[in-house]
Amino acid sequence: MTVAAARCAWRPSCSWLCWVRRTSCTPKQVPSQGLEHWVGAHVHTFEALGCVPRVVVCDNLRSGVTHAHRYEPGVNATYEEMAAHYGVAIIPTRPGKPRDKAKVEAGVLLAERWILARLRNRRFFSLAEANTAIAECVAAINERPFRKLAGSRRSWFEELERPVMRALPATGYEFARWRVGLKVNIDYHIESNRHYYSLPYQLVGQRVDVRTTAATVEVFHAARRVASHLRDDTPGRHSTDPAHMPESHRRHAEWSPSRIVAWAERTGPATAALAEAILASRPHPEQGYRSCLGIIRLADRYSPERVEAACARALAVRALSYRSVESILRHGLDSQSPRVGPARTHAPHQNLRGPAYYQ
Repeated sequence: MTVAAARCAWRPSCSWLCWVRRTSCTPKQVPSQGLEHWVGAHVHTFEALGCVPRVVVCDNLRSGVTHAHRYEPGVNATYEEMAAHYGVAIIPTRPGKPRDKAKVEAGVLLAERWILARLRNRRFFSLAEANTAIAECVAAINERPFRKLAGSRRSWFEELERPVMRALPATGYEFARWRVGLKVNIDYHIESNRHYYSLPYQLVGQRVDVRTTAATVEVFHAARRVASHLRDDTPGRHSTDPAHMPESHRRHAEWSPSRIVAWAERTGPATAALAEAILASRPHPEQGYRSCLGIIRLADRYSPERVEAACARALAVRALSYRSVESILRHGLDSQSPRVGPARTHAPHQNLRGPAYYQ
């Protein structure tokens, strides 16, 4: 990876350019302008400075500004949360007004002349290697004395800027992605990274905000946290808090495959065996609950003895469904033994190769 090829990855970071222009910090080249890298560049800036500025002027890139506007720009929720953590005001530039960040543009020119030009013929095989070379160049820039003024960029920062900047907070910022305005599904779950998390069923149909960190998923409604889950990236699965469920769903959730089979065993062993077979044949056991409950309740319309005989017949013919058992009872087939004929065989023929051919 050459520096020229990687230029687009770290040039847009106004924070990084501030390091080059003013400070003796160690800059970092980042893989992209994605939200995680954009916010991480700011966090690294503040930690490298050892203090926090009062205002950050950023460009209108998508990771920082969701809606560019001359008077009321929309700032990304994650970016805004990071700024609130450090007590920094985010002021995006006006669209098409590069002079709003003239010092940053001057920093770009400085980086092109004293870093890109110096490293343009070197080849790097990792970001760490490139960052090491960039750090050496930045240190030289910050230590070089001014031509017409006393001191250097490092000394001016220590004397003039550091005293008026704020101290770092006690804890660092934990990166979190925000999804704003999600509608709660009818099953009182919301989706995050293809996993489903529950929240109080009273919020069905309402709009909520979801905050996802490396370890947790939090749900907010009207600026109040209403649910918190440990993060689980298993796709298609559910993380459900029983306290979020309505009473009827809570009673249903208490059922388990073993409880269904135990209830079926009251009718007879064949009914219990059929219930086990139905639950095992479904991709998820819950999908067979209703079939098993329906078979058990057939004993209210027919006698338990007939249901037991019908289940035995259904097992013999591998008819693993409620409709099959109900049909057997309706047509009186429970009193007949099932016909299980011999396996169909083919007579020898010159066009049939047989299994020996493939051995």
